[in-house]
Amino acid sequence: MNTQITGKIIVVGDNIDTDQIYPGRFLAITDPAEIGSHCLCGVDESIAANFPEGGIVVAGRNFGCGSSREHAPIALLNMGARAVLADSFARIFFRNAVNLGLLPVICKGLHDKVKDGQILTLDLDAGTVTICETGEVLPCEQLGDQAMKILEAGGIKPMMRKRFGKE
Repeated sequence: MNTQITGKIIVVGDNIDTDQIYPGRFLAITDPAEIGSHCLCGVDESIAANFPEGGIVVAGRNFGCGSSREHAPIALLNMGARAVLADSFARIFFRNAVNLGLLPVICKGLHDKVKDGQILTLDLDAGTVTICETGEVLPCEQLGDQAMKILEAGGIKPMMRKRFGKE
């Protein structure tokens, strides 16, 4: 996994739940591109259509609260999100994101310092995020070794397939 990620951001608020990330009315959809096209439509219908290629979602507190719906991180990945940076995450969302290969990073205070369209550089090794327009550097919580191994493999299933020699 690349330890530095740079991308344009979209900013969402506090308490964005899994039904806002991927509403239940779309759960029967199986096409990955179509799943991604409905991502965050519970917040704003236009987010997925305007999401920047390789972008980053920045959120406030308690991102991913609500149900344990795995569709939420799946939708974010299929929308093209490389990472989600938030003040805090719901625990089950955080674990689902790691297991599915979506990078969740806690960066307290970032949400209040940025706006849509800015560019961030996340440095996983240094545990920092830089707001490119201002040069301001903020600390982020570093992920544990096991979470990083899972993310480097592309998720828990690819990691297990590789470990047990199955394709």
